[in-house]
Amino acid sequence: MKLIDRWALMRNTTREDVAQHTMQVSLIAHALCVIENTLYGGKLDADRAAVLALYHESAEVVTGDLPTPVKYYDADINRAYKNIESRAELKLIDTLPDELRAAFAPCVRPEKNSAERLIVKRADKLSALIKCVEELAVGNVEFKNAYEVTKREIDASPEKCVKYFVDVFLPAYSMSLDNLLD
Repeated sequence: MKLIDRWALMRNTTREDVAQHTMQVSLIAHALCVIENTLYGGKLDADRAAVLALYHESAEVVTGDLPTPVKYYDADINRAYKNIESRAELKLIDTLPDELRAAFAPCVRPEKNSAERLIVKRADKLSALIKCVEELAVGNVEFKNAYEVTKREIDASPEKCVKYFVDVFLPAYSMSLDNLLD
């Protein structure tokens, strides 16, 4: 995962690989669950969400990171890529010793409609938004459109924990350490 760069079609001031992204998504997913459970009476499994996030890009070990504009260019490309991704996940599971497959398969291929899987999807989008915020904060306007598109998607999320994260934590990602500690 550390060998697969993200944002390959854009000029980056800071390189981001899939391993770094995965760690950040895990932290955010865990935080979203804690926020939802603590502030809004949720019953999410924060540990499970963090584990699902650790594995959410595992297929990219086989496929690489297909840029979002390509992946979602049209329905046919998206369907084909989902099929490739699914096959890659199955291939990864098949490489495991037989006695471990049942334990790891639900991490690599979680239930489609689980609440924790949805939280990981939101955390993935928040991670993308954070990358845009960080790039824009240092003057890289190449991320302006990606920021606007991703921000609209995040703003459309109905989860209160997502709005809370954006309101409370997102501003810090455009601040320097000196500003954070003041």
